[in-house]
Amino acid sequence: MQTTLEILTHPLLTSVRHGFFTRRGGASSGLFAGLNCGYGSSDQAEIVSINRARVAKAMGVPSGGLATVHQVHSAEIAVLRQGDDPADLARIRADGIITDQPGVALAVLTADCQPILLADPEAQVIGAVHAGWRGALSGVIEAAVGAMNDLGATRIRAVIGPTISQRAYEVSEDFMDEFLVEEPDYHRFFAGGPNGRPMFDLPSFGLMRLREAGVEAEWTRHCTYSDADRFFSYRRSTHQKQADYGRLISVIAL
Repeated sequence: MQTTLEILTHPLLTSVRHGFFTRRGGASSGLFAGLNCGYGSSDQAEIVSINRARVAKAMGVPSGGLATVHQVHSAEIAVLRQGDDPADLARIRADGIITDQPGVALAVLTADCQPILLADPEAQVIGAVHAGWRGALSGVIEAAVGAMNDLGATRIRAVIGPTISQRAYEVSEDFMDEFLVEEPDYHRFFAGGPNGRPMFDLPSFGLMRLREAGVEAEWTRHCTYSDADRFFSYRRSTHQKQADYGRLISVIAL
């Protein structure tokens, strides 16, 4: 079994510790083979704990210093303040975490949705966001940027990690209509697919929302669906009629 973790980084965030972890190097097996970090999966909880401990160690924080929230595809943001216990955040229903506190690592879990890591290195403010289509459309990105601004961030940089790409993201007409009702110009994020159904460009939509919020942003250009060796994918597991799927973790720390 491969034990070496594979951690993707981006030049835009070199001033802070960060990593988009692939599935390589974990203790899980079977459908979850590799670094499954999702307690919400049917993987053994103790194995997930081992995987998360490896992530924490790689990020230079204790196991208890890895902060996650109960993700619900919302626009809610949790703020980790001085004296807060990172473990307490796990009960909070939210889809982003921000902090200006050193010694903790903020993490989000994904399996096709966008993991977004944000930082203002000068202001020493960081954030981690889980942005699926619903959260991105409802404003989770702007909520995170606003919360970071409240902590003093003024020059935020952000990177979207491995997510499902447009060529793999076939959606319904009703799905597309949810976007067009909000803004007709959002049609530019949809293209015709091989089955005559729309194909949605989630990372381009995320980049647009970040940049319109005044953030310098890039995407790592990794597609979760298309690379089963490196990434978990909810949609791929559904298409393959698998019983469950693992969760990737993306982490940032001061």
